[in-house]
Amino acid sequence: QVQLVESGGGLVQAGGSLRLSCAASGSIVSINRMDWYRQAPGKQRELVAAITDGGSTDYADFVKGRFAISRDNAKNTVYLQMDSLKPEDTAVYYCNAQVRAYYRGVVSVRGYWGQGTQVTVSS
Repeated sequence: QVQLVESGGGLVQAGGSLRLSCAASGSIVSINRMDWYRQAPGKQRELVAAITDGGSTDYADFVKGRFAISRDNAKNTVYLQMDSLKPEDTAVYYCNAQVRAYYRGVVSVRGYWGQGTQVTVSS
């Protein structure tokens, strides 16, 4: 089984910074893409940033220039550095990973979600 655990959320004032972490564990062979999503109350979950196993990154327009995604393959961990935070960034942030891992005795690629970490930005 593969599990993802997020950490680093909290309460900050507008203009502040947070660094989120998401660590994957389990019978992992390798991790392909790792993403950060967020979901605010009453809103749909949306993609924030993504990073491939080769280090290529992609960002939603609303975070470009403010957020940076990175990963440490040795630790099976993805990070999201969030700077210049705005109240509209308030949401639960989730990590998602496409993982090559053992499932029912064979290696396959499956998607996994973390349980989320709350980010609250006060005005």
